Amino acid sequence: MNDDLAPLHARIDRTNELLQRMLAEVAKTPSTHAIFVDAGYLYAAAGRLVAGTEDRRAFDLDAEALIEALIDKARSVFADSRLLRVYWYDGARRRIHTAEQQSIAELPDVKVRLGNLNANNQQKGVDSLIRSDLESLARHRAISDAALLGGDEDLVSAVEAAQGYGARVHLWGIEAPEGRNQADPLLWEVDSQRTLDLDFFKPYVSRRTTHSVEGTVALRPAREDVRFVGAQIAAKWLAARGRDALLELLPGHPYLPGSVDQDLLVEAEGLLQYSLRGQADLRRALRDGFWEHLRAQY
Repeated sequence: MNDDLAPLHARIDRTNELLQRMLAEVAKTPSTHAIFVDAGYLYAAAGRLVAGTEDRRAFDLDAEALIEALIDKARSVFADSRLLRVYWYDGARRRIHTAEQQSIAELPDVKVRLGNLNANNQQKGVDSLIRSDLESLARHRAISDAALLGGDEDLVSAVEAAQGYGARVHLWGIEAPEGRNQADPLLWEVDSQRTLDLDFFKPYVSRRTTHSVEGTVALRPAREDVRFVGAQIAAKWLAARGRDALLELLPGHPYLPGSVDQDLLVEAEGLLQYSLRGQADLRRALRDGFWEHLRAQY
């Protein structure tokens, strides 16, 4: 070997050694994944698939068990990766957590992000929250893979942002009884696609039973009777949950969290033996009675 080249070869050997050490350390570092759930898409698609309706008030969803199932699914898909957390995106009036959303937020490894809910119960701002989180996590190398459960075309920019920083985005969908429930541009943009079928969701979605009896005609109750039932249920609700729960509920007036409103409706129908579905004036009277009693106790 030429003596003049000896120092050069020594530096090359040293560089190779450092590269090998770096690659060994990288190999020891597990990749990281996160799960991003658009709850609006989840409720609509899973409700349609299992319960035959997109109306959240018509079925129950066991969110805690479903989230655990999604984590298990990701564990099998990303076998050599660790979970960062599950991000759960939903809408709420004035971005105030409903009781259901609060219980989800309390689950380990779950972060609830709330957009707004307009007068037509449409989510606003959820897509921008998903983009912000996806982009930030990818930019800081906090995740290498993202499992995105959603279907809106507006999520394309979120996917592009994450991919721009080197993260891979895997789109998870829910089986559609007919046609598709995910936008084509979103399907084209992601790195991979996976569809969760009826058998996956069946254990976690159940249709609520109505308290009206088919084939019988019940007399329509008077508004004042319905208002009184609302007050009765409010008294029971307050006795069970206490003043702290009341203080959390009051800022949302005149709106009730979705779960409270649905429980109020179901219980009232049982007491009245009359279906209030499609009876807007009676449902307003029910809520008025509920609120009047609670506010009188404040």
